Amino acid sequence: MTLRVVPLSKTFTVHSSLLFDPKQKAFRKNISIEVDRDTGSITNVYERDDEDDLRLQIHVGDIDLRGAGKCVLPGLVDSHTHVFLHSYTDRPSIEQMRDASALERIIRATSHVRAALLAGFTTYRDLGTEALGNADAQLRDCINRGLVPGPRMFVATDALASNGSYEIRRENKSLSGSGGLIVPRASDPCDGVDGVRAGVRRRVGDGADIIKFYADYRRKVMRFPGPGTSNTSNQSILFPPDDPRRRNPAVPLFGQDEMDAIVREAKLAELPVAAHAGETKAALMAARAGVTTVEHMFEDSNGLLDETLKEMKRQGTIWVPTLATVESAAPQFMEDCLAAVGKAVKIGVRVATGGDTGVIDHGLNARELELFVKAGIPIEEVLEMATVGGWEACGGELTGYRFGWWEKGCRADIIALDADPREDEKALRKVGFVMKDGKVWKRDGRAVDMITVPEFPPSMDN
Repeated sequence: MTLRVVPLSKTFTVHSSLLFDPKQKAFRKNISIEVDRDTGSITNVYERDDEDDLRLQIHVGDIDLRGAGKCVLPGLVDSHTHVFLHSYTDRPSIEQMRDASALERIIRATSHVRAALLAGFTTYRDLGTEALGNADAQLRDCINRGLVPGPRMFVATDALASNGSYEIRRENKSLSGSGGLIVPRASDPCDGVDGVRAGVRRRVGDGADIIKFYADYRRKVMRFPGPGTSNTSNQSILFPPDDPRRRNPAVPLFGQDEMDAIVREAKLAELPVAAHAGETKAALMAARAGVTTVEHMFEDSNGLLDETLKEMKRQGTIWVPTLATVESAAPQFMEDCLAAVGKAVKIGVRVATGGDTGVIDHGLNARELELFVKAGIPIEEVLEMATVGGWEACGGELTGYRFGWWEKGCRADIIALDADPREDEKALRKVGFVMKDGKVWKRDGRAVDMITVPEFPPSMDN
């Protein structure tokens, strides 16, 4: 008997019984998605009627994600990550940047991006290497070349900060300013309108997809050093300020003219801008400058929250509140942050989900979405923020791709949960299937090895 080999067609189809549609913010039934094998993009999306579903034939190469309890989603986006950091409870970030070898951090990062992908996060917006220069751009390119499994990455390389502001602090400096402990650079320091413009141009030249700057930071740690501060002794000063929040508050690093210049220069390069802002004072300045996103905004010690949210809505600024980091590193702000996020959503501020992942371990990214639900936001809204909202935070059309929803030409990023997120609050932890760019990385809850094993060429047969 002669067996006939049937070649795979140019396209294959993914069939679902329950699917979330971010554009409609609704769960739909009996949707099929046709994917081009060569381009990794969606070529067609159609709805089957009940009669079609009963006689549906699964062709060779098709993927059947129907079944009780399964829910299909677009690949998720984590809009604030640091792939070269791991959980601060394991080792503080200052020690990771200062003491860990570059090789260790890079090897860890390859594990981080794989864990994220298998957790259903097919896109990462990585906002700074934290003392590893443009290694994120190089890792991004390794993923894009198929050398390492991981999410699609949009990277910032070094963040911009004013001189003396975001750096690895140390008391071991000689009096003359030379010698002492030599530490890596944690940011790209720049000052003045011309200086920040030059800083943006350096980031563009280093391969950045996003310009990130520190609108504020706790830069006065050396005034009142003590336990728990960046690389200072374990002995505290005897009489610190009565209000612990004033010991080292987040203060602006740039003036309004400098923030405006950063945004203008980034627009010339057609890149989005992310602004770190721990407090509302700097967040308001960043929003006025026209940044794409504001990150964090944990505190409102100056009473500017309402004004800041109104300005963000007016400007179309996206807020990425990084609730998972609040829970892990600053739980005293948790209730206020949850209330602020609820208020922002209610008045129409655009919000995207990103956990500042790296503060918590990669692969646990779903915790951010769970906290949004805890803030009282319906799961349909949260899933839209984690898909379409993530695409917008990455730059939208500036990314060169479309992802996060079901439409011809969008990337074929498809995941399936083993539970309905409307019924199971932990459903986003139960990712059984992952596809990115039309390639399957996880099936039936198990990772699929997509690494090519080399074969001996004919020239070695002799």
